[in-house]
Amino acid sequence: MPDRIPVNPNLILPVGTHVVLRGELRAGDGRSVCRQGAAGVIVKAPSDNFHSYRVRFPDGAEAAVRRSQLSIRRQMLNDDLRQSAAQRGEFQCEPYVIYRCIAGSRAYGLDEADSDTDRRGIYLPPADQHWSLYGVPEQIEHEETQECYWELQKFVVLALKANPNTLECLYTPQVELIRPPADELIAMRSAFLSRMIYQTYNGYVLSQFKKLEQDLRNTDQIRWKHAMHLIRLLLAGIAGLTDGVIPVAVGANRERLLAIRRGELPWDEVNAWRLELHQRFDEAYADTTLPERPDYARANAFLIRARRSMV
Repeated sequence: MPDRIPVNPNLILPVGTHVVLRGELRAGDGRSVCRQGAAGVIVKAPSDNFHSYRVRFPDGAEAAVRRSQLSIRRQMLNDDLRQSAAQRGEFQCEPYVIYRCIAGSRAYGLDEADSDTDRRGIYLPPADQHWSLYGVPEQIEHEETQECYWELQKFVVLALKANPNTLECLYTPQVELIRPPADELIAMRSAFLSRMIYQTYNGYVLSQFKKLEQDLRNTDQIRWKHAMHLIRLLLAGIAGLTDGVIPVAVGANRERLLAIRRGELPWDEVNAWRLELHQRFDEAYADTTLPERPDYARANAFLIRARRSMV
């Protein structure tokens, strides 16, 4: 049995788990039985953690070993790698940021005096960091400054899936920083648009409105800000299918959307607007000239060029 550790409510390691001795194992008379670091496999597990495991070692010998004397081999190897990575220091994406824009309420035109300034961006680390044992994180978030950055490949994959956050980054006019190859990415942004917008945007709003209605039934409360952003998402999705661009600023819909956030519109009116927009979304999907799928080949070619530029 491989050393897969199933969920166990008693936290008992199952038979077949590969383990490593944390320290030297000695017999009752003090003689050494196994050295620290010896690997073995559990052949008999106790019913509780007050009793010993039976562990078989590579030479065929078996010994009774307490749980406190054992490390799970796979876990130990992963812990060593994490510790080694920690000693290198936390990865800093800032030197490799190639794109940064304003996102959230200030980009949508829905900001008020106390609104935060959200930022999103893309980073492209050097090739040697990608090739290293430790790799690079796919995404980094700084909650204290309301910033979120994606590694370039992660961003491209999300955009190909019609993820609203990444598509908005491609179309927002509020860009703070852009350097190669992000300029090429923006120039080819239409390659990421497809009919998948319908499934992604429309499907998400449907599922989230069901949750809002459940909250209303259970608590008689509505998360009005969330409802506002769901309506905004429908408006953006419809425009994406109709016009072939993703609008970020809400324009003429600003006051009505803010009225939702303030709870000034009755829920029935908000829900009626939502249903009307779903119908318009259906019509836009039927009439759109966007392709069924985004241009995977063009996106892939761009990513390869970007990777090569960092060698």
